[in-house]
Formats: sequence, structure tokens, C-alpha cells
Amino acid sequence: MPHIRQLESHVADLIAAGEVVERPASVVKELVENAIDAGCSAVAVEIRRGGMGLIRVTDNGCGIAPEELPTAFLRHATSKLRTPEDLGCIGTLGFRGEALAAISAVSRVEVLTRQRGAARGAALRLEGGVPDAVEEAGAPEGTTVSVRDLFFNTPARLKFMRKDSAETAAVAGLMQHLALSHPSISFKFIKDGTESLHTPGDGKLSSAVYAALGRDFAKGLVSVEGRGGETAVSGFVTAPLQGRGSRSMQVFFVNGRFIKSQLLTAALEEGYRNQIMKGRFPGCVLAVTLPAPAVDVNVHPAKTQVKFAREREVFDAVYHTVLDGLSNQNSPVPVPAPETPAVNPRRDFFQTMDAGAYRKEGKPSASAPKGGAPRPSWNTEWQAPAKLSDSQGEVAYRVKSPSPSAQGSAAAPPPAASGSSLREGQFRAEPAPRSGRLFPPAIPAAGQKPPLPGQQAIEPQRESPWRIAGEVLHTYIVCESEDGCVYLIDKHAAHERINFDRLKAAQTPPMRQTLLQPTAAELSREDGALLLENLPLLDQLGFACEDFGGGAVLVREVPADIGAEDVSATLEELAENLRTGRSPEERRENLLHTMACKAAMKGGWTSDPAELRVLAEKVQRGEVRYCPHGRPVAVKLTKYELEKMFKRA
Repeated sequence: MPHIRQLESHVADLIAAGEVVERPASVVKELVENAIDAGCSAVAVEIRRGGMGLIRVTDNGCGIAPEELPTAFLRHATSKLRTPEDLGCIGTLGFRGEALAAISAVSRVEVLTRQRGAARGAALRLEGGVPDAVEEAGAPEGTTVSVRDLFFNTPARLKFMRKDSAETAAVAGLMQHLALSHPSISFKFIKDGTESLHTPGDGKLSSAVYAALGRDFAKGLVSVEGRGGETAVSGFVTAPLQGRGSRSMQVFFVNGRFIKSQLLTAALEEGYRNQIMKGRFPGCVLAVTLPAPAVDVNVHPAKTQVKFAREREVFDAVYHTVLDGLSNQNSPVPVPAPETPAVNPRRDFFQTMDAGAYRKEGKPSASAPKGGAPRPSWNTEWQAPAKLSDSQGEVAYRVKSPSPSAQGSAAAPPPAASGSSLREGQFRAEPAPRSGRLFPPAIPAAGQKPPLPGQQAIEPQRESPWRIAGEVLHTYIVCESEDGCVYLIDKHAAHERINFDRLKAAQTPPMRQTLLQPTAAELSREDGALLLENLPLLDQLGFACEDFGGGAVLVREVPADIGAEDVSATLEELAENLRTGRSPEERRENLLHTMACKAAMKGGWTSDPAELRVLAEKVQRGEVRYCPHGRPVAVKLTKYELEKMFKRA
């Protein structure tokens, strides 16, 4: 058995760093939280190569004393805790005293700082956690921390870093959350020399939401505010009609700290019960404030999860605040503009006349007196003399003179009645007899020419062992079989399965449609980066996308089955499926699930009987049994079960 011995200090530091520093976004989070705790009013964050090359955080806070600089990078060194009792009422973002030590252990760090009112500043450099001597340097008030070559001495961690675009998106999403949690602080984010985010810091949450999440998201928000016991809730939620395709736009803060909480998510969505479409999720920016002893923030190394002392009180406060806010929102009713009668000085066929006026004035005749309304005529610009006849719905046509070879065999046109408006070269179309054929037979008889290439003979329809009895609730097809069974078929689930099987079995890319006007899908920065990271896969599915900046994705082409109005919702669900899928095949199947669902006919739609018959045939043949999500497509009721329901058996 190996002997037990204590690890060397630098190895222990590397292990401890892994609990705090997972990726560049973790470094930015710790440094910006320190800047906020230092009382700053402005923070600037700059990264290069997704943060792997450089992370620079500059603030105008209180600064660090020169003699305390080396101590700040020791483990468990902090200015925010003193006694064990302080752990019960933590009011700062950073408090563990491990952030700077963990960051310096896996990177090259340079610190430049000056305290408020001090004449000179100080600088300190560290590499792999080993500090150099503190030097005197000129610096503005506040602190600037530069982190370079992250994970340079931990190749195992470096190997698992994602692409620069994905790491940049993670940092951008973090900066959004930090900016929303502290609207009184001006946040600036610069990536590879380009400013991506800049909030005004005016203390208004609405301004921070507009700057961080965009105009389209901000204009569909409803302001909410409420209180339950010692828990206060305030912020914004989306209107029910502005539901999202995923939960990526749900942002919660507890005492100024961004957290992820299933409790708060459940309370939010419970407030939308029966008000939002199924499969859609509300978005929000909600700040929950409660006494520090009522929440424990020291339950997760990254401090993204908390534990509430009174969970029911917090749940009720969020639920009732959201419910009251949605109930009290004032939805202005649009006032229709007054109708302006159309003016038609020509008074020809294109004049405007509704049905009531037409019935009141009566049908004008061809011999209308002078000053009467002229009869509508098709002959407004063309030379064809065809006119609408006013007697017995007859239509006059103009035909070419028959060729000499056909004159002998052609039947003579019927003589024109006296007073008729027919002219030379015209004949009156006679209605076809009821027993006659309006079209030539689909299957040519003997001696006739075969059908042209591409034509298909229509075979007589075979009698099915079942019939469609109808459709109920515009969702379920009712079928009756010859053995006395009744089937209820979910048309959406059946159509979704058919689409999924077709997309999965297709050997060629799906048919595309080019949008007349490219659509800019407003997504969260993480979702946008995730889609841009998988552009080849999206291209295989029929989407032509490109980066539009600020988390938005510009869509130029979509699959032919996807409507232009569903583009943004489809991309949101695709991003969620890309996030949850593990293997490439699983991720592709998840994407196909979303595309099949969006392209399928929806419950509540009015469908053509021919469409319903095709779905029912595939279900009856056993080709479709379950939807891609595993839900049953059809439910069978036997004659005995029906009779038992009505007490007949």
C-alpha cells in the first residue's frame, strides 16, 4: 500500500485552483466581484483570444495598500471576514480568500494599484503563484489586474478548453449578468479590441437591461415589484406572448449575486400557468432581496447556488409578484383608423363598391341611361372584346378562326340571339352535362398515345378497412375500423414522427428557402456563440447563418418546412439541444427533433381532409407509432370498452 504523505504546497495550490478557476470566465467573475466589493463605480474588462491570451480588469475602487499586495495572493487571505459569526451574514460577493491565490497559481499575473488619496501606486508580478518584489509605480486610483497565459503550467486543463469563440461568449454572458446585478456601476467589456458592452451606470435597471440584453428583449418586458414577509422582489418579466424557446433568458439575483436556482425558476413559471403557450418559457430579470442571515451563499465553490432558510416564503414572494405583475399590466387596445373611402375618378371596372352598395344600386345594364354607372368590363386595356354577360351567367369567349382542315368537322357555333352582345368570332360557352367528363381520362384507352414523361396514371382508390369519422378539437383524428374499434390519432405527433424519419433517413441536404429579408435572431450571447460554433452542422440541416454581433445570428436561408416566423424560436431550441447533447449523433438527433416539431402541423390548426387521410393511413399501417419524444401517436378503444363506458356491456 502506498505511503501517505503531505502534498507539496505548489501541487496543493494547483489542485485548489481547479475548484475556483475552471475557464477564463471564472477568472473574470472573481476579479470583477473583487472590484465591486472595493466600492468602484466603473469597471472595464478586456480579453483576447477568449481570455486565454489576456484578461485585464480595471476598476476605480479603493485600491490595495502596497504592503498588503503580497498578502492578497496568499490562500485564505481576505479583508471581508474576521470572525466565525461573519459567515452567518455575508454581504459581499467575494469572501473565501482563494480567488487571487488560485488565479496566480495557473497564470502570469500583474497588479497595478493605488489607494484613494495616495500619492503613488504599487505594482506586483507573479508567475505560477510565485511573487516578485513589490515596486513603486505611477497608477490611477483603483486597481488593474492583468492575467496572461492562463493554464500555462497545467497542460491537462489547457487541453480541455473550448474554442476561443465559446470562451468569449461565456465571458460576455457573465458580463451581462454582472451588469444587470449592479445597474449603478458602469460596465465596459472589450473583446479583441472591440467594445461589446457598455452600460450607463445610472442606477436604473431598465437602462442596464436595454444595454445588456438588447432593445427587442427590453421592449417586451413587464415591470413587477412585490414583497412577502422579509423577502422583496423587483425587476422585469416578459409578457406572456413574448415567451422564449428556452430558459436561457431567466436571470435571478439574490442580494446582488447572480445565482441559478430551481426554486426561483419554478416560482416564476408557476406565475405564468395558463397564461403562456405550452413549450414556451418566460424570460426575466428578477432581484430578490432578503436579510443576509436568511440565505447561505457558501454552499458552492463558484458561489452560483445558495440555500434559503425559508424556501416557502421566497417561493410565494416570487410567485405572487409575477402573478400580480402580469394581472395588472395595462395592454393598450389599438384604435382602428377611420376608414377613408377610395376615390376612383375613372369609375371603370376597378372602382370600389362593397356588396351592400352593389345590391342597393342594382346591376347596371349595358343600356344604362346617360349618367348611370357603366357596366364592369374586362376590356379595359386589352384588345380582347370579351365582356361579362348579365343574363343567366353566360360568358362570351373570343376564339381564333378554325383552320381549313378542321372547318369541315367542327360543329357550327350556335346562332347569336337577337340583342346579344356576342360579336363575330365569338361563341357562347354551354355548361357541360352532369354525366360528361370535364377532363380527358387519366388512363389512355387503346390506340391513344401514352402519357408524357413525368405523368402518372391515377389508379382507382382501394377501399380501406377503416374510415375517418372526423376530427375533434382540431387536434385528434377519429377513425373507425371494420372490427369495431375506434382510434384517436394525434395529428401533430404523427406528422412530427413522419418529418423526423424523413429528415433522419435523408441522404441529401433538405430543400432550402432563401428569405426575402434576412432575419436577425436575438439570442443570448452563449446561445449565439454555441450556434456559430456549430455552423457546419446547421448548414447540413438547411440553415445559412452568420454572426450579426451582440449575440444575434443573421439567418439567410432556412429549411423549406420552417416558416420565417418560427426562425428565432427554432434557433433557441437548437441551441438548447446543442447544449444538452453529448455525442455528435445525439446532438444531431436533438436538432432533428426540433426541426420535425417546428415543421409539423400544430394542434388547433384546421387541416385538409387529404392531409388527415395520409396521416391516418401511415398510423394504421404501423409506420408511425410514437413521436420522436416517445409520446404515443394513437389511442385505441375497442367496442367492448366503449360499451362498458355506457353500461351496455
